[in-house]
Amino acid sequence: MNSKIRGAGVIAATLVLAVVAAGSWFALRGLTGASCSGEVPLALAAAPEIAPAIQAAADEWMSTGAAVDGTCVKVVVEASDSVDVAAAVAGKHGASLSGVGQASGTATTPDVWVPDSSTWLVRLTSGGAAAFDPGNGASVARSPVVVAMPEPVATGLGWPEETPSWSDLLQGITKGTKLRAGIVDPTRDAAGLSALLALTSAAAQSAGGNVQSATTGALRALATGRSALREDLVAKFPRSSDASTVAQALSMAPLSEEDVIAYNAKKPPIPLAALYLTPEPVALDYPYAVLPGLDPVKNSAAKGLFDRLGTDAFKDRLAVQGLRAADGSWGGGFSAPQGAPSPSAGAPQPMASDGPDKGGVDPKVLEQVVTGWSITTQSGRMLAVIDVSGSMNQQVPEANGATRAEVTAAAARRGLALFDDSWALGLWIFSTKLDGNRDYRELVGIGPLSAQRSELERALPQVRPKDGSRTGLYDTVLAAYKEVQNGWEPGRVNSIVLFTDGQNEDDPGGLTRAKLLSELERLKDDERPIQLVFIGIGADVNEGELKSIVKSSGGTGGVFITQDPTDIGDILLRAISMRGTPGS
Repeated sequence: MNSKIRGAGVIAATLVLAVVAAGSWFALRGLTGASCSGEVPLALAAAPEIAPAIQAAADEWMSTGAAVDGTCVKVVVEASDSVDVAAAVAGKHGASLSGVGQASGTATTPDVWVPDSSTWLVRLTSGGAAAFDPGNGASVARSPVVVAMPEPVATGLGWPEETPSWSDLLQGITKGTKLRAGIVDPTRDAAGLSALLALTSAAAQSAGGNVQSATTGALRALATGRSALREDLVAKFPRSSDASTVAQALSMAPLSEEDVIAYNAKKPPIPLAALYLTPEPVALDYPYAVLPGLDPVKNSAAKGLFDRLGTDAFKDRLAVQGLRAADGSWGGGFSAPQGAPSPSAGAPQPMASDGPDKGGVDPKVLEQVVTGWSITTQSGRMLAVIDVSGSMNQQVPEANGATRAEVTAAAARRGLALFDDSWALGLWIFSTKLDGNRDYRELVGIGPLSAQRSELERALPQVRPKDGSRTGLYDTVLAAYKEVQNGWEPGRVNSIVLFTDGQNEDDPGGLTRAKLLSELERLKDDERPIQLVFIGIGADVNEGELKSIVKSSGGTGGVFITQDPTDIGDILLRAISMRGTPGS
């Protein structure tokens, strides 16, 4: 994402911030000296708005003889959008990030990464980067997330004397017509994600008994004004003080405090007001993440640079860029927006990765919001295929005795509620000899939701296990693949999502595994990819078997296995939110 408009000038209880053993991270060895020789290269990628301040600190350190054991340290700072580095790290560590996609062929991972938010670190860990364990991770700067409004619009809401609540704004964008809301795609922008977490929380609290409906309404309202790039979003704010122009332009958008400072520094016709809402959304916290695999010498060099980012001089450099210090205070020259809170220097400030009990983010909630957004804002064509073999009649104690089939149908109903009418969906069931000699039966053919949403809802109660039947997986997969391929549509994610609690069982006259794989290899078309996703339930699923099928079908999609059927609702949302991710 291009962030040139910036600084002119969750949680992870599972995210362990490594303290590397003696002799590396905290064990410094002669970091500075009057003279040095040779070179220790340290590559650092930083969010564009903070990169100039880090570069200046690095230059000053190097000019005074930065060294490790007499070897000179050379720091190279590259301004890199956080989403681009996240994509590269995800590719290296086998993680899946909804909405991010693949890194460019030239993207590389640095030695040290300073993204704009530690939510990136949380998403990488939650997304499957098991070996990803960034050292240190301490914050080096801060920028609160605010709601930016043209000053006349904010004044009309009572600002600066009064500030609306998140519930007020939610009501305004979902029920009213006066507020034109915008947002940078939250799957690719940390400020947008922070605000989305706050808004969906407000929706859940005000929803009464229908939390999903309220949350989906909030997502769709914001999705109508989304932008892929921040510079495109801010270009929608009014460029004239004419009342008609103000009324028709963008009237609110979540941005960072630094974004507002940078925008107003250009003296626009109508300045932006920064509204600091409560509860405060998770701030951008700029973690200093030392990526895994560095040798001890580079680790020492990284620690030496980090020490330079906690000084008063660095705080002043941050202020020039419109950023606060890590504790929320600011240095000389900071142009605080009207109403900006000014915490005492040294006051502890929570990070996104501190966990929900300390002001951070719950990783599970974060993933639910990201996947919900991805589903709401993409258009797809999907065939859902549900196992109704006899074993799906097994009761699930955690679901008050509902069967596996009933839990699966409930998850499908939950997913259906998120899809807008631009989607096309179909529903099959399968076991063995379900429709004559066929192992599968079509309940609803793939078609536009605008015409058959009610038909799909009526069909879901028909997902009932067939006593004594077995799992005719191979024939069903091939038939489903051909069905989706025959009606393949450009501009959409064409996909199959298949639920099963077993593996292919003896099926007289049915396909063998070798025949299925060879047929999929023959049929696959890189120009018309089909995303094949398996959701496996229980211990009888053969994960290796399913992965080989995904690979032969073209390699997009994936395999998700859970021992607890009550988890499949969240797994379904995550699976649907994938867009062409290589099979895992």
